[in-house]
Amino acid sequence: MPRDLDLRNVISPAVRDLIELANLGDFDRTRDQITRLRGCTRPVNLVGHTHTRDAATGETIRSYSTSDEPTGRLLTTCGNRRSSRCATCSRVYAADTYHLIRAGLFGGKSVPETVRSHPRVFATLTAPSFGPVHNRPTTKDGKPHACRCGQHHADDAPELGTPLHPASYDYTGAVLWNAHAGALWARFTLNLRRALAAHFGITQKDMKQVLRVSFAKVAEYQKRGLVHFHAVIRIDGPDGHTSSPPAWATVDDLTHAIRTAVPRTALTVTSDTVGDHKIRWGQMLDVREITALGDGELTDAAVAGYVAKYATKSAEDSGTVDRSLVCRTCSGHGIVGGRIRDLCPGCEGTRQAEPLRDLPVHQHVRQMIRTAWDLGGLPEFADLKLCKWAHMLGFRGHFSTKSRAYSTTLGALRDVRRAWRLAQAEASRARAGLPTTDENTTLVTASSWTYLSSGYRPGEELLAAQVRHDVAQADRIKSEGEPWL
Repeated sequence: MPRDLDLRNVISPAVRDLIELANLGDFDRTRDQITRLRGCTRPVNLVGHTHTRDAATGETIRSYSTSDEPTGRLLTTCGNRRSSRCATCSRVYAADTYHLIRAGLFGGKSVPETVRSHPRVFATLTAPSFGPVHNRPTTKDGKPHACRCGQHHADDAPELGTPLHPASYDYTGAVLWNAHAGALWARFTLNLRRALAAHFGITQKDMKQVLRVSFAKVAEYQKRGLVHFHAVIRIDGPDGHTSSPPAWATVDDLTHAIRTAVPRTALTVTSDTVGDHKIRWGQMLDVREITALGDGELTDAAVAGYVAKYATKSAEDSGTVDRSLVCRTCSGHGIVGGRIRDLCPGCEGTRQAEPLRDLPVHQHVRQMIRTAWDLGGLPEFADLKLCKWAHMLGFRGHFSTKSRAYSTTLGALRDVRRAWRLAQAEASRARAGLPTTDENTTLVTASSWTYLSSGYRPGEELLAAQVRHDVAQADRIKSEGEPWL
């Protein structure tokens, strides 16, 4: 090899950056930071410090500053729940959601096991029809038959969920339904309590003294681009999961109240431009009893896993994109500047981060996005922020919600995980002969943190890719039971 060959011209930027990281010193610490993230795709970069001392003695127990890090910053997980954005963090979110739902089904996480004896059902509430679409209808015995178009579609056929007659499909109604789905659910829960009280022949005020209705739900996108909700609905005592409901409240009573409340629940959206629209549930309603573990077809564990699976999904599962379409340069205003304003150089006044016509989506999805964008420009729909949520086809609610007394909370689960990590750190300090704390020690902590950026350096991305590969390999071996090769 010629001596005058400049290797900078043949080594990739990522490898050059990896070499620079190795030359910074304490490369093991840099690699350890990335390993602890377990493959997070876009970590948060922080700078700052934290100091913990004993309030009585003034002795410093712990001290940390990012100035001591080889790269001068601390990497933390992004915490994104969507699997399309970060598979690692979405797995943590799915696990937390699973335990949250599971605790409300058969106890644990500060929830008593007696909750398994409470009347509970698994309900699926869907959107109405806004026009016939291509589908795969089946008979009662599960045999498929032809779609309305006369064809038998495959499971992965791209036309599934798309309108048979796009020109007459009610796109405006579909987008407005998505935009109001969260409010419709809130109205349903009110009507459910009213229907239950009327069924028992008592007032709602009196019913609160003897029982309450708790729930946990997740939203799922159908192929036609509309959300529907899967929910665990349960009757508790007046104090929630810690108290037992009256013996005369049964699953049949709860089922009757749900089937009564659903058709009575509706919202009216008024508009001088597109006319009034009635927002209500569809006719497809499924309510099934949840049985104890192993005692029936729909068990506690099956429901918990089913709900957690959908907690990490998003609108992209219906064929849309997973990013906002609002121009970041002008925040969707189309103009920039103060007193003297000019067209935004980023979007040239369109307010769009990228032209809607160029999105790599199906025509049906593009039309829903375009409809949401157009409706977002109307003053009567300004509070819906439809342009911001156009990539979500108008839906702007939370994918996973629960009532206050259903079970534990995601925050409580994170606190337990944080306490476990602190205990591990204390054990490591004890093994190293460093000062530790006990239960009776009063601590004073002073911290200051500043957001720096998001993502990896090119060399760090190589290390993160290796971590993701190792994690995926370990998961595969664990699931398949294969020996390490």
